[in-house]
Amino acid sequence: MHLRATRREDVLQLAAEGDWTARSLPAVEPEVDDALEAAAARLVEIDTSGLGRLDLSGAWLLHDLAQRARAAGLEVAWTGGAPPATVALVDGTLGTGPGAAFTAPTAPDFRPVTRLGRTVVARWDGVQDGLAFTGEAALRLVRGIPSMKSWRPTSVVRHVYETGIKAIPIVALIAFLISVILAYMSAEQLLKFGADIFVVDLITIAVLREMGVLLTAIIVAGRSGSAFAAEIGAMKLNEETDALRAIGISPMEVLVLPRVIGLVIALPLLTVIADGVGILGGALLCYSLLDMPFVQYIQRVDETVGPWTFWVGIIKAPVFALLIAAAGTYRGMQVRGSSRELGRLTTVAVVQAIFLVILANAMFAVLFMEMGI
Repeated sequence: MHLRATRREDVLQLAAEGDWTARSLPAVEPEVDDALEAAAARLVEIDTSGLGRLDLSGAWLLHDLAQRARAAGLEVAWTGGAPPATVALVDGTLGTGPGAAFTAPTAPDFRPVTRLGRTVVARWDGVQDGLAFTGEAALRLVRGIPSMKSWRPTSVVRHVYETGIKAIPIVALIAFLISVILAYMSAEQLLKFGADIFVVDLITIAVLREMGVLLTAIIVAGRSGSAFAAEIGAMKLNEETDALRAIGISPMEVLVLPRVIGLVIALPLLTVIADGVGILGGALLCYSLLDMPFVQYIQRVDETVGPWTFWVGIIKAPVFALLIAAAGTYRGMQVRGSSRELGRLTTVAVVQAIFLVILANAMFAVLFMEMGI
């Protein structure tokens, strides 16, 4: 006999005896059922002092006995004040039992100093992780100089095609529309003063120095930056990056560097296309709105373009490409846990890439102004 039941007034005493193991379950289970069938008591006392061996299967049965008693409206008490350790483990795992009452999640800590400290620590950890990522990427890039094969030329060419060639239609369309809008708005104002010829100057300088490269970088950030984060993040979720490490291949070398190099090559080329399409859009609007011949427009563009007007935009392009690629790949490598995290970090990658591009453009503006360029 493994479970002896006795009645004392409104208390049902259940004494567990012998071994409660997986082998003895067929004999113990009927006794547990019989003990609770006639339980017209208020309190059930479970005495485990006579137990022999107790494994996880037996502990699960004792846990089930206590839960069935509680479900019948009875109070459950253990001799000694607490269940055996194995039963307590089952209770704690399932979140049941007298010592495992539900605890509501604690409310967020709204103390300003505490929140400020946690935010500072989190931001500092993020800065350190970003610097470590940048340093590792730079080190891998320098190590690949003696042997260009480590830069994965085939993968670089593919990313130039994906980020550059495929982006030409949208970049050209945006550059054309922005130049037309810019030309129309400037012509409307300058015509009042009879200075319509300066519309060409405004379009040329704005497109070549600022609008061409900036708009192209923002489009690429939304298009390619998000793609980098999503592609690498999906590989992280599928444990493909872990598989690469397992066979001795660095994910930084295979996944990050080809994307960075490909975008650094593609963005300056897209900027040149955007500049050309922007100048063409201005020419069409000047011809239709101001009756300005194309020959006169081209001559004015040639007079307006200085030694650095074109190169200012081209110099910015590789820097913007580095920032966009770094933001996209870094956030992609951070993905772990769930697809929700993938979506969140993809959004973060795009937002950070656009922010970094605009910040770098402002810094370039100050630098070139100080240099007199």
